[in-house]
Amino acid sequence: MSSPAQINANQANAQKSCGPKTKTGKQTSSRNRTTHGLCPHHNAMFYLLEDEDQEKYYALHARLKEEHQPQTETECIFVRRMAQHEWLRARALRLQQTCIFEDEHILATEQFGLYMRYQTTHERAFYKALSELQKLRSERRKEQIGFESQKRQEVVEQRGAEAHNLKKQEFELKKRAFELKEERFARPDPPQKSKNVTSEMAAPQNSPAPVPETTPGGLEMVA
Repeated sequence: MSSPAQINANQANAQKSCGPKTKTGKQTSSRNRTTHGLCPHHNAMFYLLEDEDQEKYYALHARLKEEHQPQTETECIFVRRMAQHEWLRARALRLQQTCIFEDEHILATEQFGLYMRYQTTHERAFYKALSELQKLRSERRKEQIGFESQKRQEVVEQRGAEAHNLKKQEFELKKRAFELKEERFARPDPPQKSKNVTSEMAAPQNSPAPVPETTPGGLEMVA
């Protein structure tokens, strides 16, 4: 059993050695067990090795973005995964060359097989990301086509309703015109005056004026 003095000494030593404190030191410490950076686990962080050109990776990523033209954040993620897996595939292929002598004799068979498996793994991951990107775009195109088809159907239905309303209005106008025509023919004619009444009323106007009576002395008699 440790004595109190030993416990205190251990605690004091632990305070003196608590790992790297700077950002650079922490990043270096996090890669203590890293040899090739080809681990395909989802929680593994992608990074470039010291002998790799960062500008070339950025150029690869830019070419893939130019080719696939991602429009959403999800599409950008898929394109970035494609760039990373393609870079790691090329790294695995390059590391395979370190296991082969000039006479094509494999020096480290175990390491060579490991790098080949990583090459295959990242090739599959690249095409999986590409497939997911294409699938996502296909689904979005179907939704867009369905939306456009629905809008066209709505326009067709609206035009059909407008045409129906116009025909209905035209029918109502024709119906009203026919009703007015029937009312006009069904209205009784005004009464006409008879010919006898007309002739009687007109006779006094055509009869000669009465001749005044005279007296024997030649004088007119006044009525």
